[in-house]
Amino acid sequence: MSDPEEPPRSEGPKPLPGVGAFLSMGLAAAVCVAIGLALGLWVDSLLHTAPVFLLVGLGLGLAVAALSVIKQIRTYL
Repeated sequence: MSDPEEPPRSEGPKPLPGVGAFLSMGLAAAVCVAIGLALGLWVDSLLHTAPVFLLVGLGLGLAVAALSVIKQIRTYL
Protein backbone atom coordinates (compact mmCIF):
# COMPACT_ATOMS: atom_id res chain seq x y z
CA MET A 1 0.00 0.00 0.00
CA SER A 2 1.51 3.23 -1.10
CA ASP A 3 0.54 6.60 0.34
CA PRO A 4 -0.93 9.03 -2.12
CA GLU A 5 1.37 11.94 -2.87
CA GLU A 6 0.38 15.23 -1.36
CA PRO A 7 0.16 18.16 -3.75
CA PRO A 8 2.86 20.78 -3.21
CA ARG A 9 1.78 23.54 -0.90
CA SER A 10 2.29 27.12 -1.93
CA GLU A 11 3.67 29.12 0.93
CA GLY A 12 2.20 32.40 -0.22
CA PRO A 13 3.63 35.79 0.59
CA LYS A 14 5.59 36.24 3.79
CA PRO A 15 4.13 38.61 6.36
CA LEU A 16 5.39 42.16 6.33
CA PRO A 17 7.81 43.13 9.09
CA GLY A 18 6.54 45.15 11.99
CA VAL A 19 7.90 48.34 13.45
CA GLY A 20 10.26 46.36 15.66
CA ALA A 21 12.02 44.87 12.64
CA PHE A 22 12.64 48.30 11.16
CA LEU A 23 13.85 49.64 14.49
CA SER A 24 16.27 46.76 14.89
CA MET A 25 17.62 47.33 11.37
CA GLY A 26 18.24 51.00 12.08
CA LEU A 27 19.76 50.29 15.47
CA ALA A 28 22.05 47.61 14.05
CA ALA A 29 23.23 49.99 11.31
CA ALA A 30 23.85 52.81 13.80
CA VAL A 31 25.78 50.53 16.16
CA CYS A 32 27.97 49.19 13.33
CA VAL A 33 28.85 52.70 12.16
CA ALA A 34 29.45 53.93 15.72
CA ILE A 35 31.77 51.02 16.51
CA GLY A 36 33.71 51.59 13.28
CA LEU A 37 34.10 55.28 14.06
CA ALA A 38 35.10 54.65 17.66
CA LEU A 39 37.72 52.08 16.68
CA GLY A 40 39.05 54.41 13.99
CA LEU A 41 39.36 57.28 16.45
CA TRP A 42 41.05 55.04 19.00
CA VAL A 43 43.63 53.74 16.51
CA ASP A 44 44.24 57.31 15.27
CA SER A 45 44.89 58.46 18.83
CA LEU A 46 47.38 55.62 19.38
CA LEU A 47 49.27 56.07 16.13
CA HIS A 48 48.81 59.86 15.69
CA THR A 49 47.51 59.42 12.15
CA ALA A 50 44.72 62.00 12.28
CA PRO A 51 41.91 61.10 9.90
CA VAL A 52 43.28 57.94 8.28
CA PHE A 53 41.83 55.26 10.53
CA LEU A 54 38.74 57.34 11.21
CA LEU A 55 37.93 57.09 7.52
CA VAL A 56 38.86 53.41 7.41
CA GLY A 57 36.64 52.73 10.43
CA LEU A 58 33.80 54.70 8.87
CA GLY A 59 34.09 52.72 5.64
CA LEU A 60 34.19 49.39 7.42
CA GLY A 61 31.31 50.38 9.70
CA LEU A 62 29.17 51.39 6.72
CA ALA A 63 29.99 48.15 4.90
CA VAL A 64 29.12 46.00 7.90
CA ALA A 65 25.94 48.02 8.47
CA ALA A 66 24.86 47.50 4.86
CA LEU A 67 25.52 43.76 5.07
CA SER A 68 23.60 43.55 8.33
CA VAL A 69 20.57 45.33 6.91
CA ILE A 70 20.65 43.22 3.74
CA LYS A 71 20.77 40.04 5.83
CA GLN A 72 17.77 41.19 7.88
CA ILE A 73 15.79 42.23 4.79
CA ARG A 74 16.32 38.86 3.09
CA THR A 75 14.18 37.17 5.73
CA TYR A 76 11.18 39.04 4.36
CA LEU A 77 11.79 38.39 0.67
